Amino acid sequence: MSTAIVWLRNTLRVHDNPLLDWAHGSEEIGSVIPVFVLDTDRGMGEEEQIGPNRMRFLYDSLADLSDRLRREYSARLLVLEGRPEVAIPLLAEEMGSAGWLLCDYQADPKSRRQIGEIEASVSEMGVQTKVFPSVSTILDIEDTIAKSDFRDPKSSSDIGAIMGRNLGEGPDGYLVPPPLGPAEGVKFEAAEFDSLTGSESLSGLVVTREEISQRVDDLDTGEPYFPGGESEALDRMRRKVSDRPDFVNGFSKPSTMSTNETGNPLEPSTTGLSPYLSTGCLSVRKVWDECHKANLGSDHTKPPQSLIGQLMFREMFYLLSRSVENWDDDVGNSNCKPIEWGEHDEELVSAWEEGMTGFPYIDAMMRQLDATGWMHHLGRHAVSCFLTRGQLWQNWKHGRDVFDRKLVDSDWALNNGNWLWLAGVAPFSMPYYRVYNPCPDSKSSLNVEAREASFIRHWIPELASFPSRYIFEPHLAPEHVQEEAGCVIGTDYPSPIVDRKESRRVNLDLFKESLSRIA
Repeated sequence: MSTAIVWLRNTLRVHDNPLLDWAHGSEEIGSVIPVFVLDTDRGMGEEEQIGPNRMRFLYDSLADLSDRLRREYSARLLVLEGRPEVAIPLLAEEMGSAGWLLCDYQADPKSRRQIGEIEASVSEMGVQTKVFPSVSTILDIEDTIAKSDFRDPKSSSDIGAIMGRNLGEGPDGYLVPPPLGPAEGVKFEAAEFDSLTGSESLSGLVVTREEISQRVDDLDTGEPYFPGGESEALDRMRRKVSDRPDFVNGFSKPSTMSTNETGNPLEPSTTGLSPYLSTGCLSVRKVWDECHKANLGSDHTKPPQSLIGQLMFREMFYLLSRSVENWDDDVGNSNCKPIEWGEHDEELVSAWEEGMTGFPYIDAMMRQLDATGWMHHLGRHAVSCFLTRGQLWQNWKHGRDVFDRKLVDSDWALNNGNWLWLAGVAPFSMPYYRVYNPCPDSKSSLNVEAREASFIRHWIPELASFPSRYIFEPHLAPEHVQEEAGCVIGTDYPSPIVDRKESRRVNLDLFKESLSRIA
């Protein structure tokens, strides 16, 4: 029997792991070597390309996975750093005993090209490759879009119909396969692991558990609010979902508070599970199953507002990211209206990214993103609208790139889909003339906590003593109020970088003009 290289691209977990489960059940595989590759082509390990919070989350996740493998299986995780197209074939060649390469499917074009190149390389060594489709998603993305009845989904009802056709439906909803149990009995090759880590040909690629810990320390991010890893993922799911059936059954998006739990400017009013889903620390089937259990026999909200509805939207964007060419671009993308955005203005984009626009709600959200790597979905709605069709008239890709670098739940399919939606250019977008007010009050659809405004005060300490009456538009406060609050607008905190009402009017006209040219 041979050894399997289990390349955990985006499956940083032990629970519900189809790769480990299949290896355990295979009569051809005697042992496995679990591997993760820090892909230098994607900037992993480089703060310039991936922000420190996102990088910290990944390192934490790798450290946790390594510890769980050691604790539960007496196994170790082999971490390599380099281009996977080089590292994986080199590993297979060095092993000699490898008969299989197992890896999880990813929808983005680069990942699909990458596995194609690697499969061609290792096949010459007699290594068979098996790509597992439904590891990060519920649906088999390739199989679903290949069917003759597939059409690009544009709504909740569309994705519901697709899931019904592909999964089947019962009296209690879609027949989503339950999560797999622990892959007990998997044999991990300890002796070969030691040989590989000491191998001369791999010496420049191996990253030890100790080195990962040192890299975390070097990032100097402070204690993260979202620690990475499967252990934290399962604990958060227990605290936010499994132990709170009333919360699950009453969940209704978008009515959750955008400014986090009242009195707690760090804890999301939603589940906060997205970082763990995006990195594969948490199985989407596991989350679906826990929500389904809470719903059974109880009155509960329905898709699209429910938690299950949000998971369905996730599937929708994954399907679109695969079926739509140039999903991450505004040229050659059938799901993107060719709007003529303004010339890139670095000063405006920088003020937006740094939380220095003079609009406290926008700035607080952007400062939270920079500090923690996370932002509530309604906050994302507001800052995306502000950058694009709302106030600044900048191309959505500028914001997409900032989010991709900084969000700990960054996901290629979802990030691009959300920006297409919120810029107003996708077929499934809200009407372009519906613009979020960047100075919301308690009655706003952004659902802000305005009475105490603790979220604003926390993230913009300059405004900590400002009266709530003026805190969302501090430039309107009389001069003596500003002085008494210890924050003079234009000196201690920026004046608004645009006139929000005038810019909205101008941008709506520009949007209409662009659409008229398309027609």
